Amino acid sequence: MSRAFEVEKLGLVPYGPAWEYQKKVHAEVVAGRRKPTLLLLQHPRTITLGRAAKPENLLLSETQYRAQGIELFWVERGGDVTYHGPGQLVGYPIFPVGRQVRGFLRKLEAAIVQVAASYGIESFPTPGYAGVWVRKPAPVAGWPAVEEKLCAFGVAVRQDVALHGFALNVNTRLEDFNLIVPCGIRDKGVTSLQKILGREVSLDEVAERVEEALAQVFPAFAAKEVA
Repeated sequence: MSRAFEVEKLGLVPYGPAWEYQKKVHAEVVAGRRKPTLLLLQHPRTITLGRAAKPENLLLSETQYRAQGIELFWVERGGDVTYHGPGQLVGYPIFPVGRQVRGFLRKLEAAIVQVAASYGIESFPTPGYAGVWVRKPAPVAGWPAVEEKLCAFGVAVRQDVALHGFALNVNTRLEDFNLIVPCGIRDKGVTSLQKILGREVSLDEVAERVEEALAQVFPAFAAKEVA
């Protein structure tokens, strides 16, 4: 399938080098030396804090995190605190978006909803909370259903081109989310494709489905945006 963007699959990459590479690709897209590019990768156990992050959403000290082999980074994306780790598919769509940041996020969410649907999972975005969620049946009859986040989002836009992106929990170690208040939200949970389906899911397969879904919601970019 001909796509409006290139795809690079980087494997498992420490957050620091991946962040630097992401900024290099971003500069090339801004300068018109490269097509819009989707980076797909995994990170070792890492916690990142966006522009809206509150220190109280870190439940341990930085020293305690590092003692457990978890790195911390304060970054320029939107949003609060989140976790990355093996088994999570991280996508950095370095796409020209102009000033349509909210519309860009809605398209990313729509693509992930489509990926979840391809596994028979009903998911949805929630106004006010960027992300894709699923509803878990209430533990007690008559109680409200529990919402759990399947995919987190956080982007930044510099010179009309986006960087950072999304983190889709595939076979992620969900216990590590207990070390933070994910996205600063205390009354919702976190889930993964593996937890919902009851089996390990191929990351390569999920990556292919993510590429296809993004190609559908981003069929082209305006010529002026990539000139």
